[in-house]
Amino acid sequence: MTTSNRFTYLVITLFMSFITACQSTPNQVLGAPPNISQNQPFTLLPVETEAEIFELNDDIKQQLTTTFPAKKRNLRSTRKLLQFLLDNGDASLSYQSGATLIANQAYNDLNANCLSLSILAYSMADFLGMHSQFQQVHIPEYWALNKGYNLLTGHINLRVSPPRNSGSNISYVYTTESSLIIDFDPNSHSEKFKTSAISKARITAMFYNNKGVTAMLKKQHNTAYSYFLAATKADPLYSGAWGNLAVFLRIHNQLNNAELAYNHALAIDENNNTALGNLALLYRITERHDQADKILTMLDKKRQANPYYHISLGHTAYQNKAYQDAIKHYSKAKRLDNLIHDSYFGLARTYFKLGDLKHANKQLRLANKHADFAHDKKRYQLKLTALSNMTAKVDGY
Repeated sequence: MTTSNRFTYLVITLFMSFITACQSTPNQVLGAPPNISQNQPFTLLPVETEAEIFELNDDIKQQLTTTFPAKKRNLRSTRKLLQFLLDNGDASLSYQSGATLIANQAYNDLNANCLSLSILAYSMADFLGMHSQFQQVHIPEYWALNKGYNLLTGHINLRVSPPRNSGSNISYVYTTESSLIIDFDPNSHSEKFKTSAISKARITAMFYNNKGVTAMLKKQHNTAYSYFLAATKADPLYSGAWGNLAVFLRIHNQLNNAELAYNHALAIDENNNTALGNLALLYRITERHDQADKILTMLDKKRQANPYYHISLGHTAYQNKAYQDAIKHYSKAKRLDNLIHDSYFGLARTYFKLGDLKHANKQLRLANKHADFAHDKKRYQLKLTALSNMTAKVDGY
């Protein structure tokens, strides 16, 4: 993978992070979810309903009706639909990993994440009578740093049926033999990741999950709790939501409830490495070190070949001012995949902290070279300019 801003929905890992890992429904009979919502000190706040998340306002419907006459609606209209989005937004449809918006908001501000843009595309295609299916893209574990948290993120796209003629010149649309895929990451389709169908309820839970993460980063505890709880109710089999709720409870020192939520997340999906790793950290907190070490050793071996794992370790070392360790982790990530701009930026800001401006400049130029999105290139160019003027502040995003 070559880009860091490609992903949408988030879960919490405690390096620390928020995540929504790939989920699967277990074959075994799942026990009842833990009752952890009683006697909570948090105030439950209203959240958007599923209908509100997917709703299109009358102005959007009128524009769609005018642009797509009822007798001429077919899959060929999808190319026109995407051009319609481009014409009503910016020219790049670039998205921000933290911008989780309902369909109406995403239409007015297309600089949203791929979850929000996919919700918008789904709602528009549905209004036009097309059949759409959300898909989870099974990418390797990927972490991004946000306000001191390592955020493990994921990606989805949208399959629209039946097939249409090829020939679209829009980079975000490409065809398969039987359908059209709308993908708001221009790079993900080239890497041939496996996909699996996910429900509208799962998308709703992901929406709540993202909003909960955003609120938690802002220390809006009542809002975060309300969204995390809503995610578990929207899709009770969404393991990532239970894992994130567990992290929230752990942060608020509800260790027993957090452990119950972690174990339920793992009962739903035993391969939820994020929940497993966070459970290990809970074991450490509660002085069950042998159990913790067993889990962490297993996860470390499993993740050694993943460059993003080493980038996340580099972020953690950097935050802890262990700069030599940070250099080792970022360098290992670069050896595993020399096209990821995050590792170069990690090295650049670490060398800057060590006063090595020559190496900081070199790594920052490489970060700029390998960045895929315009907003990353602009960010790096600004830092290069500042560095060249000897007033650089390359720390942070």
